[in-house]
Amino acid sequence: MDKPSPVDAKTESNKRPRSNDDDSAKPNDVPPEKEAITADGEMPQKRFYRSRAHCNPLSHNNAFTYPSNPDLYNWSEKHYPNFICEENASRQNTPIAPSILDIGCGFGGLTVALATLYPTKLVLGCEIRAKVTEYVRLRILALRKQNEGQYENCSVLKSNTMKHMPNFFRKQSLEKIFFCFPDPHFKKKNHCRRIVSERLLSEYAYFLKPGGRLYTITDVEDLHNWHVKHCRSHPMFREMTDDELENDPCVKAMHNETEEGKKVERAGTNKYYTVYERLDSQTLSDTVTAENFWDDSQFGVSRRQIEEQN
Repeated sequence: MDKPSPVDAKTESNKRPRSNDDDSAKPNDVPPEKEAITADGEMPQKRFYRSRAHCNPLSHNNAFTYPSNPDLYNWSEKHYPNFICEENASRQNTPIAPSILDIGCGFGGLTVALATLYPTKLVLGCEIRAKVTEYVRLRILALRKQNEGQYENCSVLKSNTMKHMPNFFRKQSLEKIFFCFPDPHFKKKNHCRRIVSERLLSEYAYFLKPGGRLYTITDVEDLHNWHVKHCRSHPMFREMTDDELENDPCVKAMHNETEEGKKVERAGTNKYYTVYERLDSQTLSDTVTAENFWDDSQFGVSRRQIEEQN
């Protein structure tokens, strides 16, 4: 007698009645919902939230939600629901908004450190990677649970700040902006992706208050030179001296509190940093003129060429 072929056997098995004990035979069987890796209030583990270190900020066109203007975004409801500050007690109806930004916050080490350094200020970490943003969100929730009344002044936002800062922040609303160990984008064709450039520095100057500070730190000397070159040439920023920064706790924090900074420390390599102050309008009008607004030949056109054309 011929044996049934594998196809016939499979067909026959499909015709056999299934036992009532077979879970797969239940007509309305619905697979259980996938449980969250970390529940709100529990400290997350980094190994579940690691993501690629490099990200192209110019390709994320539709991956983010953002308001059409800053007045439509409720920071109190979405990020700081339990924040109470004596300084704000007299103006309870005034909308609150962050004044310290940690752009490219990574796993949030500096963000939470700044929250303890400035308990009366609102600190916001901005991160472009979804998994890393979720880690920081859970980390802050866990810290709030473990330390009652603390860390209510810090939060994290998944955002592409190269594109959407005008949607979230008002003019002259920020006091400090941090760029700690940003992506170097080594290839020359990718330099347009760097977080510091002439165009973006003009945006940062727009959002910073007069006297506000812009902090940069990296372990890549070439990127540090890029920061120095562009910040020094921008008329709205002044490089601060070591004496001026001696009592600034943020300098020590950005060296020691970021995860990348700790990694560099373990490797024993150098860290390069600079801090720039946003000039006020009066100082700017006294020092900047039409003749020195940009360096000669900075954009490929010299004053001599203009004079010859005229």
